[in-house]
Order: sequence, then C-alpha cells, then structure tokens
Amino acid sequence: MSAPRVLVTGGAGFIGSQYVRDLASGAFPAWDGAEITVLDKLTYAGNLANLEPVEGRFTFVHGDICDGALLAELVPGHDVVLNFAAESHVDRSIASGAEFARTNVLGVQALMQACLDAGTPRVVQVSTDEVYGSVDEGSWDEDAPLAPNSPYSAAKAGGDMMARAYARTHGLPVSITRCGNNYGPYQYPEKVIPLFATNLMDGRKVPLYGDGGNVRDWIHAADHCRGIQVVAERGEPGEVYHIAGTAELTNLELTQRLLDAVGAGWDRVERVEDRKGHDRRYSLSDAKLRALGYAPQVAFEDGLAETVRWYEENRAWWEPLKKRSEDAK
Repeated sequence: MSAPRVLVTGGAGFIGSQYVRDLASGAFPAWDGAEITVLDKLTYAGNLANLEPVEGRFTFVHGDICDGALLAELVPGHDVVLNFAAESHVDRSIASGAEFARTNVLGVQALMQACLDAGTPRVVQVSTDEVYGSVDEGSWDEDAPLAPNSPYSAAKAGGDMMARAYARTHGLPVSITRCGNNYGPYQYPEKVIPLFATNLMDGRKVPLYGDGGNVRDWIHAADHCRGIQVVAERGEPGEVYHIAGTAELTNLELTQRLLDAVGAGWDRVERVEDRKGHDRRYSLSDAKLRALGYAPQVAFEDGLAETVRWYEENRAWWEPLKKRSEDAK
C-alpha cells in the first residue's frame, strides 16, 4: 500500500501519539507519505503537546469514538483505521468503571460499525495482555482464554470481542494486537515508570504495591508501534497478534532500576496496600508476530535510560500534568 489515508483514533494519547510521530516521521517506509488523521477526545491523558514534534503533518479532529454521527462523516475515505482510543489506568477503573465500559466497549462497537459501513479496507484494534488475567508460569499464546480481573481489562476484553464479532459476522478486515506494559516518552505521569521517575526527581517518595513481586513484561512504545505496523501491513483479518516485551521484571526489580537511574535509595520507597485484584504475572508469546518479520529494537536498559533522561529534560511537559492531577484530588 502506498501513501494510504490513515485514521488514528486516540492519536493524542501515549501510545497513539508514538505511532503518529513515527508514521509522520517516515519510520514505516511502506506507508511513506501517508495522509494522517488523528481523532482524540482529549481526556486528561490526551494531549496535543504529544504531537508537537510532527505538527503540520496530520489533521486533527476533536471528538469521541462513541459519537456515531461523527464517525459516519470521518471514517469514509480512509484506507486504514487504527484504534488506540481507550481508558487505560487500572486504578481509575477500580474507582469508577463506567467510562471504561463506555469507551473501551461501546466505543469499539461504534468504530467497527462505522468501518463496516464505510467499507474500510484495514482495521486494527489495539489491546492489552491484561485481558488474559494472571499466568503463573510460561507465556500466553493467542488462543489463551480471556479471564480479565479488573474493570479496565474486562472492558478491553469486551472491545476485543466486539472487534472479533465484526470480523466473524460481517467479514470486517480487523486484526487485534495485544501487548505488555509500555514505557517511553510522553507517558502520563500516573503510570509507574513516569510516576516513579518524576517523584524521585522531585525528592518525593514512590508507592510500591504489596510485596513488589508482581511481574510485568516491559516494551518500549516505539517497539509496540513497530509491531502494530507489521500487523497493519501483513496481519490476517480476524486474527490476534501478541507484541511481547523485552524485559520481564518484578516491581521490586523495576523499582531498583529506577532508583539507580536517578541515584536514589530505598528510603524513598513507601510500601502501600496492594491493588485490589492485582494480577501477579503477565507474559506473552509473540512467535506468531515474529513469523511475519517483527523484532523489537529497543533493549530495556537503553530504553529506560533514555526515558528517564527525557523526563529530566522535559519538566515543562509533565509538571503541569502532575499539578493538575494532584489539585483534582
């Protein structure tokens, strides 16, 4: 496909903006010169500043994927639709799950319907490993049963099932990607890596859930987007593809690496009560995607150092976000 018209929903969020910056910068040669449209509701985690490095190389539409009338106007004419739009913070979903169900399930249905009505040739639904629940050992493949344990992951599972239903029932050419924990620049500072890094930079303490033994599989957002692009270009409609991380770490191990990165000690760590329903371990097998030619390019040690450095150099981006969040509490 040459110079496609690409609609990126949720394109001002953390992972969506990484994808837009990469696509607009020529990181995906097969789609060089793509005409990019970004649809984003600009909730607390959506931020047009995330797209400033590629300003002028995309069209922005302020709107909601639950708005069927808007989608009916916007989707037609696009060759590809990639859905990054989602409510994504587990703790927020535990406090209040309604918006997660609305955006992550009903929003996906509205978008799939709009793509079906428009005859969109290619659709990708971006999802998470959390839909599987916890795995004690080994790694999930794409046939593992869904067993979500938080309102967030349940809503994402619902959205995935809606996308799958549109593929099976209507023949919509949609693929689903599921990925581990992402990190990188422009991540809203409620998530663990930017939260810990920015707190430590400010001489504050960081909260460590429970015994710190929960295991997560970490991937740089740029590698995640590379995987999504492989699926968009070469994935099969109706199929699920895993994009695995490059470092499986306990939260204790991650905390140690962040402490080392900013030169702080364990006196800055505050043990807090464990999260409700906290999944113990996630792990994905990505053999199916690697068979299509995917391979991650960012080693965790390098990516973490680069990410911490980015937060050190971009206080003007994250300080107002943290202040706004703290003022709202």
